[in-house]
Amino acid sequence: MRYVKRALAATAAVVATAAVLQSPAQAAVVPEHAVIVCQSASFYANYNSSTGPSGYLRTLYYGDKVGHTPGVHPVYNGWAATFDFGPNDWGYVRIECIGGYDSW
Repeated sequence: MRYVKRALAATAAVVATAAVLQSPAQAAVVPEHAVIVCQSASFYANYNSSTGPSGYLRTLYYGDKVGHTPGVHPVYNGWAATFDFGPNDWGYVRIECIGGYDSW
């Protein structure tokens, strides 16, 4: 019985590995170029649906270059997953403060 369990476990591992290797790699979506259109916008590291944004990183200002692809990158309760091209990191900023898509 022990041999059968080991054989089944080994077979399952081989099948799972084969399935992963056969699935196409998920291509990362490069954020669409945009700018901050508010005079200032708080930039947070995380967003929690029950408590809102957390982990304040810095303030972004009018004209700062950011990235967000509508329909691809998530927006939670008006907080958009955004890439800050300054120090090259991800965070969350209010969606109404993102505009000027493809302006640079």
